[in-house]
Amino acid sequence: MTDVLPLAGFVVGITAARRAEELGALLVRKGAEVRYGPAIRIVPLADDTELHAATTKLLDEHLDAVVATTGIGFRGWIEAAEGWGIGEALLERLSHASVLTRGPKAKGAIRAAGLSEDYSPASESNAELLQHLLESGVDGHRIAVQLHGEPLPFFVDSLRNAGAEVVEIPVYRWVGPADHGPLDRLLDAVLDGTVDALPFTSAPAAASMLTVAKRTGRLPGIVRALEKRVLVACVGPITAGPLAALGIPTVQPQRSRIGALARTVSEELVARSPRLLAGGRSIELRGQAAIVDGQWCDVAPAPMALLRALAVSPGRVVSRRELTSSLPGGGEEHAVETAIGRLRTALGEGKVVQTVVKRGYRLAVDA
Repeated sequence: MTDVLPLAGFVVGITAARRAEELGALLVRKGAEVRYGPAIRIVPLADDTELHAATTKLLDEHLDAVVATTGIGFRGWIEAAEGWGIGEALLERLSHASVLTRGPKAKGAIRAAGLSEDYSPASESNAELLQHLLESGVDGHRIAVQLHGEPLPFFVDSLRNAGAEVVEIPVYRWVGPADHGPLDRLLDAVLDGTVDALPFTSAPAAASMLTVAKRTGRLPGIVRALEKRVLVACVGPITAGPLAALGIPTVQPQRSRIGALARTVSEELVARSPRLLAGGRSIELRGQAAIVDGQWCDVAPAPMALLRALAVSPGRVVSRRELTSSLPGGGEEHAVETAIGRLRTALGEGKVVQTVVKRGYRLAVDA
């Protein structure tokens, strides 16, 4: 039997901006083909006028507390301030405030900057961090909240409702992609059935992809594809938010880390790969390819779409009319006959797929 990498035959689409190549490399190492369609881009810190304005505002008055939500975000903020010539002044101001960190990476960044944290929740959650602040009393306090690419409306509004003045520090602000071409091509690939998984590393990327799909009239088709066929994986529950709002099911790793996300994608795709015996052959479906009796078989998109449709209920007769809906972009019954012929050729012989006269086709599943 030929050795085949666990994700060989699968196509994974990546919409991330930051760390996209890292995630892609982990998946390629497992054999996947990766297609990039960035849905967002990051405003460079040194050029971000909003971050500069928020930082200088922080230096103008006293500060009671600062909340560091991410390590990379806090480090980037300090580096940007140093570039503007106000790094020492910022650290001096922070050293006299109560410092709270969301998790170990933020804690490490705080300590690397020569500061020390006063509180860090064991759960690494914003919710526990917020609860600690509210229970400590924030009325009349001035609190800086370091954001990381996305707003935290509930967190910030809760502090303000409790009487605090909140200065939001928008580190790594995300906006739409400068070039929509790669994302458009990725969305088309999802619609034509040639993408098997979409892992997301941030809520803004998921929201931006859905916004582009809606603006271009592709949202209903994209939602159907993500509901029924494409594996959607998110690094955590916040990232899954925009997708969950549309009823799209997602899988998430136990730890919100890039490596854990890649492992979850791999394990889920392998677990969902149909394996069956048909026409005396052992067949494993691999997204955009098939392994027959241990041998790799390249299968074109249209025949592969029909093989997947027949494998949903192995042995059941599927009509030509029903199979037309499985073809990328639809088609007529004649297109189904052509694709079935190409499928038989790709699998190496004609016994795997049976023609049931006047009814349709079925996989010749062994008892």
